[in-house]
Amino acid sequence: MGKRILVQRKGHGNMWARSPGHRHVGRVKYRPFKEGENQIKFKVVDFLHSPGRGAPLAKIQYEDKSKDLWLPPEGVYEGQEFIQAKTGPIDVGNVLPLGEMPLGTLVFNVEGTPQDGGKFARASGVAAIVRNKTKTDVELLFRSKKTKWFNQNCLATIGVVAGGGRTDKPFLKAGNRFYSVQSKAKKWPVVRASAMNACDHPFGGGRHKHPHISTTTSRNAPPGRKVGLIAARRTGYQK
Repeated sequence: MGKRILVQRKGHGNMWARSPGHRHVGRVKYRPFKEGENQIKFKVVDFLHSPGRGAPLAKIQYEDKSKDLWLPPEGVYEGQEFIQAKTGPIDVGNVLPLGEMPLGTLVFNVEGTPQDGGKFARASGVAAIVRNKTKTDVELLFRSKKTKWFNQNCLATIGVVAGGGRTDKPFLKAGNRFYSVQSKAKKWPVVRASAMNACDHPFGGGRHKHPHISTTTSRNAPPGRKVGLIAARRTGYQK
């Protein structure tokens, strides 16, 4: 009969495949503007480590003494003050609509739709570049070289996410890698499909380590056969 492949076991929702939400410090979203409000001032109170997140978090305090979490840019220190506004100075750390930012500005934690709190470019050391503008939309260039158009009212923070260069440091030991992956709900170590037995994976078995079949598969393939490059437009290295 064979076993269920790894993708099927993850989809079943066992504990090892679920995100350990109890370890996370909290949600990181922009505070929505109240009716008639054009500017929100806040101050950095403390910095926190959030397991499962590469970038550090900042605990901030608003003028009304309420506190929240914020994704800080590189170079921020405790006690520094910033603004979240509908219009304001183009300074590192300020949160402004994309329509207010000149071309070439580095931004991160970009909202997908206005007032959703921020979804794009949130990993440590990451930033997007304001590349193009129309009357209603703004185009951003991401680190992946992909571009995307956003509504000009979407908020974003100016600068680069703190914690850059984190992935340059080697783990040195398998134990360090184990604890890092454990906080991110990932299966590790991962075995190559072609190294498995025939009963464990469609690519397994045989005298030599190769899949024996095409690694591209249909979008409508059944579970267990839907492995490899799913509905791939093309394969191989791009020239």
